[in-house]
Amino acid sequence: MRIRLWIVVTLLLTPFLAHAQSPFTVGTASAAPNEKATGTLEVSAGVDAATSIPIVVVNGAKPGKILALVSGAHGTEYVSIIAIEKLIADLDPAQVTGTVILVPLINIQSFEQKVPHVNPVDNKSMNRFYPGKPDGTQTERASFLITREIVDRCDYLIDYHGGDLDESLRPYAYWGPTGREAQDRTSKEMVLAFGLDHIIIWRERPTDPVATRYLDNTASVHGKPSIVVEAGHAGTVDSDDVALLVNGTLSTMRALKMLPGDPHPIENPVWIEKLVDVLADGPGIWYPLVKRGTYVSAGMKLGIITDYVGKVIAAPRAPVSAVVLHVNAVPSLKKGDNIADLGVPAAKAP
Repeated sequence: MRIRLWIVVTLLLTPFLAHAQSPFTVGTASAAPNEKATGTLEVSAGVDAATSIPIVVVNGAKPGKILALVSGAHGTEYVSIIAIEKLIADLDPAQVTGTVILVPLINIQSFEQKVPHVNPVDNKSMNRFYPGKPDGTQTERASFLITREIVDRCDYLIDYHGGDLDESLRPYAYWGPTGREAQDRTSKEMVLAFGLDHIIIWRERPTDPVATRYLDNTASVHGKPSIVVEAGHAGTVDSDDVALLVNGTLSTMRALKMLPGDPHPIENPVWIEKLVDVLADGPGIWYPLVKRGTYVSAGMKLGIITDYVGKVIAAPRAPVSAVVLHVNAVPSLKKGDNIADLGVPAAKAP
């Protein structure tokens, strides 16, 4: 009788014991259930230097799905980095169902050297070379490791960005439908739960698994619901912008049943169906006449560009009627610089 009772108890407890004995490990960060651990993803040296990417694993008290929160591909998009830092401190494993992987800062060199847009080691954007290459430059090797260790192991992914040092940006999100009904339904639920009031419908994205370019697109091509969220502008760290990203993340986690409570989805966002970049024809000094978040009509003057002694050499105009998602935040321009990013609202919600 005792033997039978022992067998029954053992069978009942086995799933819980197995979970209790199985920490979740990413890089050097290993957390048992109901624990939080820090570590690094070690990108080995190759054609250029090695680098270490900080990482945190929050392993919930209850088993469940895996969510990846990744920021700092551009190391001077400060609000997104600070938001992940706050989430690292605030997430309590006892309240979490499943596991959260947090990567606050991919591009250490950009952050430390205050270089916008690119990794100064190889002059490549760290959100343009996914899924990466194990024998490429530092950016490509880091992208390869993130794809293998984070994208391939998570169930959902949120990629965090914002206005770089030269970008005055209003908050918005990207939602990239894939044509897979269940996946798109989940990613749409995520972006609505996040709560940003302008959402770009990002349809024209790479579909080749070996040339996905962007982090969230890599996750999407791999079958993982993913979104991009952006807040912060021109190197500032405004508390309201940080709160948008932190609260949006918590709301999304509630929608995914990873935290207790109800999400607070945005009800009537502005859906953006088309993006139009206005680029500089050459070098000069930029004087904007519009602000982030304002609406412009087609043909409206966005600002003026002078030469270095004050002569007006250009007066860029809006090619479409749209909302100004971001505008160049600094006077200096070179040929090809983005003067403004305009979003054309969709006629109806998707």
